[in-house]
Amino acid sequence: MNLELLQRIENSTAHRKSREDNAHYILDNPELFSELLKFAFNTSNKNHYKSCWILELVLEERLHLLAPFLDEFCNGISKYTNESALRSISKICMFLSKHMILTKDQEQKIIDSCFDWLILENVKIATKAYSIRTLFELGKKKEWVYLELKRILSDDYTKYSAAYKAVAREILKKMK
Repeated sequence: MNLELLQRIENSTAHRKSREDNAHYILDNPELFSELLKFAFNTSNKNHYKSCWILELVLEERLHLLAPFLDEFCNGISKYTNESALRSISKICMFLSKHMILTKDQEQKIIDSCFDWLILENVKIATKAYSIRTLFELGKKKEWVYLELKRILSDDYTKYSAAYKAVAREILKKMK
């Protein structure tokens, strides 16, 4: 692994400037993208979530960088448990659902993970919100997704915060 990249990841913080600086480092050195991705996929590494933060910002600007790694990404998303990583991974799933052509298998893996994140009690609201938006996009092609999403949003509406309720209301309205 590139030692400068490794050091940047290890020293990164949750502050927006730190994450942006590291994202720009990758954007300026796109040959390091695959190394960043490998580090983000290594969920046994204690700092993998920091790579996910950087990955999210990189892909927000250049989603096409993930195209050669889509299968690997979709196969790995169910392995994430760290909430800091999950937030970023769920947001990347949302980007993919809106802007990338996915295979049926890739769509199904994203759908499965998003439903898991949505129904698990201990997953934070931001991850749930990105999951809801992702499922809404992918449900445009698969009617059963809307049926299940409507049921979950209706059943869970009173369980969560105002932010969850706002996203649920918005998406339920769009599905009518």
